[in-house]
Amino acid sequence: MTRPAYVRPYRPADQEALADVCVRTADNGGDSSHLYPDPGLMPALFAEPYAHLEPELAFVLDDGTGRAVGYVLGTADTRAFVDAFREVWLPRVTDRFPEPAGEPGTLTEAMTALLYRPERMILPELHGHPAHLHIDLLPPWQRKGHGRELMGAFLGALHDKGVRAVHLSMLTANTPARAFYDRLGFRVIDVPDPGPLTYLGRPTAGVGTESWAGSGWRARERARTAGSEG
Repeated sequence: MTRPAYVRPYRPADQEALADVCVRTADNGGDSSHLYPDPGLMPALFAEPYAHLEPELAFVLDDGTGRAVGYVLGTADTRAFVDAFREVWLPRVTDRFPEPAGEPGTLTEAMTALLYRPERMILPELHGHPAHLHIDLLPPWQRKGHGRELMGAFLGALHDKGVRAVHLSMLTANTPARAFYDRLGFRVIDVPDPGPLTYLGRPTAGVGTESWAGSGWRARERARTAGSEG
């Protein structure tokens, strides 16, 4: 019997599904597979380094069969993450994605160049929101409350770590995503010359965290794990 979809911690076995979700949502919320010759580029930028460097802050939406169909992941400390990205993550992907020579001339080169500029994540205006996140759901699983559940799990984990505030960046043109973040209490952070991006932030405490952050969430996860092993 198939279980209802539920949020659980990320597992190493989810890596392929995590990458698939990233690819299928990386074009302003739509499928990006037609944009990049190597489908691993977007996951190498926006998903896999977080799961590798801070797996304790990675959560997935399990469709009830064990397959991840959405995720939220991020870092508790953007500055520390940037250092780890350069020192630990970048050497793992340089052979697959060599740094472009000169000014990028294609979309692939432009996105690849971002791999080599992790310091772009550090902006003085974001100092009061040291954590940041990425959240993505496959379209069939959107607008069903799962995004709120994922966000609650992540905010709760940050709150447990003593992190008070989090930020994210999004393409300004992605109006459905903006409406979602507005409903969750995110507010604009003014950043000079943000280009095509909007920066949003909110405290980690508040709506959506209580039912996931504490012992109740952990008890539910233990019960599900025990059920799958029994």
